[in-house]
Amino acid sequence: MQPTQADSEIEEEHLLNFVVNSLDGELSVDLGENVEVTTEALYEVLAGASAGGTSINHVCETTDDSPRANTARGHLTDQFDLDTVEAVGNTLLQRDVLETLPDRPVEVIADLHLDPYYGDEDETEALYFSQAKRGTTAFHAYATLYVRVRNKRYTLAVLQLEAGETTSDTLAEFLTLLDRGFYNSICLKLLYTHNYAYAMPVVKWGETIKTELSRGWSRVIEHELAGRVSSPVFIDCVYQRGRYDEHGVARHGYAADAPFITTPREAREQYSKRFGIEAIYRLAK
Repeated sequence: MQPTQADSEIEEEHLLNFVVNSLDGELSVDLGENVEVTTEALYEVLAGASAGGTSINHVCETTDDSPRANTARGHLTDQFDLDTVEAVGNTLLQRDVLETLPDRPVEVIADLHLDPYYGDEDETEALYFSQAKRGTTAFHAYATLYVRVRNKRYTLAVLQLEAGETTSDTLAEFLTLLDRGFYNSICLKLLYTHNYAYAMPVVKWGETIKTELSRGWSRVIEHELAGRVSSPVFIDCVYQRGRYDEHGVARHGYAADAPFITTPREAREQYSKRFGIEAIYRLAK
């Protein structure tokens, strides 16, 4: 008699039960007495909306035995505040991941994502304001911390930035391989103070760096940002060769200070390892 092999496929029901049980164990809901809806039903609606990239309304209208959309949304809104949900969410993310990481230094990636907001700013909470992008200065902003091991990414933390918060505030919570949103003098000084290795694309602030990125070949320069902090900038040049219907030389600058980065090409290749993160944001939408 041959031994029975375990089913290697994860069914949708198994994943839903895992999410619901994890949330129910860490994030309690006080529904009070004489309330027909259950905590499990609320979390099933929430998980369904998140996984399907849809709304609570859609899940409640298309799923049998779901509570009314107003009921589900009302209970979830009344029970949870952003700080609590953020803390519990990050605890759950880290609980299982940290056990799988190797006992050695690993590559860490921090990314800042600005999702444009075009609605009424006075009626919406948790907005973040930055330089104009896609016709607005108001955004829902999310900073995400990943660890990269053997070409796989594991999410360790997600933080939502609000008006008044800065990228340096977020950087104090998680550091090193960074998105261009963290390129400013305060963040660079913080990295230098704590002796963290880093690599991030530069932003073309000022005529000096614009000129450097418009001429010459691959090289390393020392660039002073905002008259406050100086850092090595690796300028990498690559031929377009008709890519995206463009020709000539493309120049990219990377502020980097790391023992494993000694050439412009190494800076570009090191930073390019984070590109898969953008696909995650596209899927999230």
